[in-house]
Amino acid sequence: MLGVSPDEPKALKKFEEKYGLPFTLLGDADKKVCTAYGVIQEKNMYGKKVMGVARTTFIIGPDGKIKHIFPKVKPEGHADEVLAYLKEAAKGAA
Repeated sequence: MLGVSPDEPKALKKFEEKYGLPFTLLGDADKKVCTAYGVIQEKNMYGKKVMGVARTTFIIGPDGKIKHIFPKVKPEGHADEVLAYLKEAAKGAA
């Protein structure tokens, strides 16, 4: 499992340590990965339109193909949502 963020590596390291993340965060300061996955989108920040990263989760299979996309992710409860999806998908693969 990996996370990708447009933040600088130093900020990512602090974030990982602060929250004890059980996965690696990869830096994408030039936003090439975010752009490739289509997650740079117009957002409304304090009434002003800005371009930013829309939190999105991609489930990528062993074949490297995207199996499922969770758009507009809210951190609270999302891990349970992903786990439920993966369990259901595993049943179908059996």
